[in-house]
Amino acid sequence: MHSLQFSVPLLPTSRFKRHSVRCASERQQLFNRIAPVYDNLNDLLSLGQHRIWKRMAVSWSGAKTGDSLLDLCCGSGDLTFLMSEKAGADGKVIGLDFSKEQLSIASSRQYLLSKACYNNIEWVEGDALDLPFSSGYFDAITMGYGLRNVVDKRRAMQEMFRVLKPGSRVSILDFNKSMQPFTALFQMPLTIKSFSFGKEWMIDNVVVPTATVYGLAKEYQYLKTSIDEFLTGKELEKLALDAGFSYARHYEIGGGLMGNLVAAR
Repeated sequence: MHSLQFSVPLLPTSRFKRHSVRCASERQQLFNRIAPVYDNLNDLLSLGQHRIWKRMAVSWSGAKTGDSLLDLCCGSGDLTFLMSEKAGADGKVIGLDFSKEQLSIASSRQYLLSKACYNNIEWVEGDALDLPFSSGYFDAITMGYGLRNVVDKRRAMQEMFRVLKPGSRVSILDFNKSMQPFTALFQMPLTIKSFSFGKEWMIDNVVVPTATVYGLAKEYQYLKTSIDEFLTGKELEKLALDAGFSYARHYEIGGGLMGNLVAAR
């Protein structure tokens, strides 16, 4: 088993604000454990495609210069940094997560990247089910691979609706739950191969074996369960509409592997 190595030095956790977090402690501990290798595994397992999907999610959010933006369940900050670039120096971006280890890495990346617009980012340790923000505060919200992991999806959607300004949008990226196998195209050196297989096969034969190299097989085995228990695109649309959103549309992307819910208040 390889030892875990951080790609960036961790900064003191005092660099981000803390609020009380009510969540399944097992899930919180899981994401703290995988934090050191989370970014590397995302790149490896998606062949870098996750960066394209995240840019699509940010584009669907409608974020623009000068906006107040929220990246919910921000993890190590990929979407937060993209939102920061949209908001610019006159905007404000908050990255919120329940994992202090993920936030520490995100804060360290902000410090090392030293891009001027990233000064508009504030990191908050908090609960997606009890957001520490006033109603109607944000111009746009993103959430990448987070809704599947919250213990109360209905409550999380209601909270996003509450803190979003009227007429604004939330963009939620996650695995797409479908009963049909998906076809994904992977471009490899000298050839292009087309594979048709299900997510369960991929998790068992690609994701878990790769995570095993990092000593995280058990942690990534959880992925299969979380996807099995997740909502379909139609169910996500209904969840948003029931929470009060006036419009909701779920898009399948990445050859059907991923999905992105766009909802407008």
